Amino acid sequence: EVQLVESGGGLVQAGGSLRLSCVASGSPYDYLHIGWFRQAPGKEREGIACINVEDGRIVYAESVKGRFTISKDNVKESVSLQMDSLEPEDTGVYYCAADGAWAPLVHHILGEENSGYQLDGWGRGTQVTVSS
Repeated sequence: EVQLVESGGGLVQAGGSLRLSCVASGSPYDYLHIGWFRQAPGKEREGIACINVEDGRIVYAESVKGRFTISKDNVKESVSLQMDSLEPEDTGVYYCAADGAWAPLVHHILGEENSGYQLDGWGRGTQVTVSS
């Protein structure tokens, strides 16, 4: 069973930065691709970014391009999300999720998933609050 744990959330003023980390364990795959999602109060969950840990391909949602950066850490199956120029609209619970297959993760990130495909694992989330 794939397990993921997020860390690094907190309270920051608008214009500030935060760095989130996600560490996975229990993967049965050679490569476990990891992505970030968020859910604001009263809104649906949305994808933010994902990274292919085998070849380094990255996909970003339009809403965070140029402000957020996803990267692999030196520790295996660990990914970080650097969030800069934060806005109050970025407030929400941030989740990392992972899958052994790249394409389904991308579909989830881009909001294109409609087949009922379930990703291999989700973290419990970390709260990010951006004050104005």
